[in-house]
Amino acid sequence: MKQQLAQTLAAIDAVNAGDPRQDEGQPEALLYGQRMSQQCDRLFPDAADVLQIAARGQHIERWILKRADYPEGRTGYLTWRRDLAAHHAACVAGIMADHGYAESDIDQATKMLRKQGIKRDALVQALEDVICFTFIIWYFAPFAAKHTPEKVQRIVEKTASKMSDEGRMRVLREFDLPESLAAAFS
Repeated sequence: MKQQLAQTLAAIDAVNAGDPRQDEGQPEALLYGQRMSQQCDRLFPDAADVLQIAARGQHIERWILKRADYPEGRTGYLTWRRDLAAHHAACVAGIMADHGYAESDIDQATKMLRKQGIKRDALVQALEDVICFTFIIWYFAPFAAKHTPEKVQRIVEKTASKMSDEGRMRVLREFDLPESLAAAFS
């Protein structure tokens, strides 16, 4: 890994180490970023720096904007998610600038973190596939345990709809899903 990328990822980790929330004895955002990087490396072993950075910083400072500070319901949820994406993009952009990345790379990372161009931009789509695999591997089972089968089915369908064709095919090859859930990836 080249020094510029290593220093940028370390800077993201340093910020995420400040997450007061814990998961498996580690700051939650730090662990999530590391899991995202693992999936990025696995799915896209030759990933460009910008994809690796966006994957690592996808939840940077996620604890800053709390869901409870937004109105209940779908509109409040979507506003919170939009504000989080803008915050993540701004944080990552600042770190990239501090480490000498070109404005075009910073703009691409910002676009990816805001999910602008999903299904149209290959790098935005690649990040979305990384996000979905990270969810499936580490967060789906705890989510499913807390929700009704109907809600789980809806979330699986939404997850599958965001993925690339190749990503959905990989899910079917790599996971032994119940027929009702597998159908969403077909």
